[in-house]
Amino acid sequence: MKYKIAIIGGDLRIVKLAEMLAKEENEIYVYGLEQAENLKNVKNIIHCEKIKTAIQNVDIVIGPIPFSSNGTTINTPFSEKEITIRELMHEINAKILIAGSILPEVYELANDEYIEIVDIMRREELAVLNTIATAEGTIQLAIENTNKILHGSEVLILGFGRIGKVLARKMAGLAVKVTCAARKDEDLAWIQAYGHKATNINKLGENLKQFDVIINTVPHMILSEEKLKYVKKDCLLIDLASNPGGIDKKAVKEQKLKFVWALSLPGKVAPTTSAEFIKETIYNILKETYK
Repeated sequence: MKYKIAIIGGDLRIVKLAEMLAKEENEIYVYGLEQAENLKNVKNIIHCEKIKTAIQNVDIVIGPIPFSSNGTTINTPFSEKEITIRELMHEINAKILIAGSILPEVYELANDEYIEIVDIMRREELAVLNTIATAEGTIQLAIENTNKILHGSEVLILGFGRIGKVLARKMAGLAVKVTCAARKDEDLAWIQAYGHKATNINKLGENLKQFDVIINTVPHMILSEEKLKYVKKDCLLIDLASNPGGIDKKAVKEQKLKFVWALSLPGKVAPTTSAEFIKETIYNILKETYK
């Protein structure tokens, strides 16, 4: 089944996605992507001068991932246009909006406009696939920001969720000495079953001294100012968690520690692969919607 789809705004992942969907004979109407050079002269891509024109003849609208950074306008890095959330929602009226990391207030606007919203970042298949790019991007950061090889290094991964599991496995494949920190007894048992060293995340303190790299995947504060005092000065800290993260940024700066806050790695290190994952997830959503 071929679809008529509007794509409004978005980063390089969305640009790649538009190109892929067009090549598969879908009819793609774009707005807020006029600076994306590789979309020009692509068959099945229609560039629209007005947001209303892009949306009026479609049933499905794809928005940015993340949808908005400021809660007022949607993300449009490939456009000079400023598109407010309210304007977009008004034009979408009675259609399906697929976007990522959608704020709660957007759902309230959707109710007023009879819009069905799907937050693609809540889809399990995309979350799992994105961990691959996140893990590889994290390893790239670790290599680029240390002056030693990872082989034989002591690495601590905070959290043993999707990202923690995949990252630990890939690190171990590089002969890294991997320790994973978790709270639940069952997670600590699984860490050992996977062949990694385990430590209780609530008991971190002086044991932090041994690590060359510490990577946080937990979306709330883990490494406070007090705990960071135990981290050695040449240790690299990488925080993968969304705002406010799990590492005290003020304390990191004051203590002059090496720190990288690595947000949205899949879109930065592997936009084409990420677009493929997003495309397959969108097709899954459409199959469920139109079955």
